[in-house]
Amino acid sequence: MPSVMLRENEGQLSLYIAKKDLEAMVVSLEHDQADKWGGKIELDDGSSWYLDPLDAKPKLPKTVRVTRA
Repeated sequence: MPSVMLRENEGQLSLYIAKKDLEAMVVSLEHDQADKWGGKIELDDGSSWYLDPLDAKPKLPKTVRVTRA
């Protein structure tokens, strides 16, 4: 279960995985509402990760724990 950094650059969400030295843009986020944020995250490199849904969108940048989806 790696820790990743979620960032927002010019309105585009990106995810950085330090262990893999990988930064990729998020192309799909399962839950992106005011009361629920997270779930399955798909990246532009084709990989998928899962973030337990949060009650609201966090203030970015933020470090969170994810699992492979």
